[in-house]
Amino acid sequence: MANMKQILIVLVTLLVVSTWVPVSFSAKKPVFAARKEDIPFIKCQITEYQIIELAENVCNLKKEEADWIMKIDIVEQGDKLELVEQDTEGQCNSECKTIEQACEQVVGYSDTDIAEYIFSSKPDVDSLVNYLCKDLTNSCRKKPPPVPKDRTPGEPFVPKPAKDAEMEKILRSMEAKVMRGKESRNDDWKQKITEGLKNTGETLKRHANKVSNRLRQWWKRIKAARTNKNSNAGKLEL
Repeated sequence: MANMKQILIVLVTLLVVSTWVPVSFSAKKPVFAARKEDIPFIKCQITEYQIIELAENVCNLKKEEADWIMKIDIVEQGDKLELVEQDTEGQCNSECKTIEQACEQVVGYSDTDIAEYIFSSKPDVDSLVNYLCKDLTNSCRKKPPPVPKDRTPGEPFVPKPAKDAEMEKILRSMEAKVMRGKESRNDDWKQKITEGLKNTGETLKRHANKVSNRLRQWWKRIKAARTNKNSNAGKLEL
């Protein structure tokens, strides 16, 4: 009898503990695999999305697509400024910020148009430059003015240590993941708030219906009482 009692205690304990364990621990997560048969039907759209993302981020130093800016040095050649590409990334100082801002002014709100042109026309580099500089914007329609003689020279190009460049990429990748997580959580909160408002509205509606029904029943009782009173009064007069 004692053994049976101990067995029952163990079974009950196991059942109670199992209710505490989250589903994620007590059940294996399903393993999903890519549906390769669907890939041919979405490859074209995926390419378009990639091009749009590239065009949107190409002037943003916080994005990987703008790493090219880090390799550009602004060099004064007589009365002109030349952009000279270096072999490695450099420290991002005033010249780096200047190139970023110039890029933003050229591309502006035309990133979607650029992406569409690349996707539909598949142009070479010269055609793309001509489209961007002459057709889409007026950046290359006029020659730039001569550089003022009293212009303060820019800072020298200082190569960035490889370890620093790698660390920046890692931090940037982590930041992107955090931002995506925040966007996902914001969407979840929006959905929860919407559902909460909907549920609250339905609850208030049900409550209002109940109150309305009670008022109707109360009014019916009042009318019935008055009718009976009037009827009894008439009988007494007779």
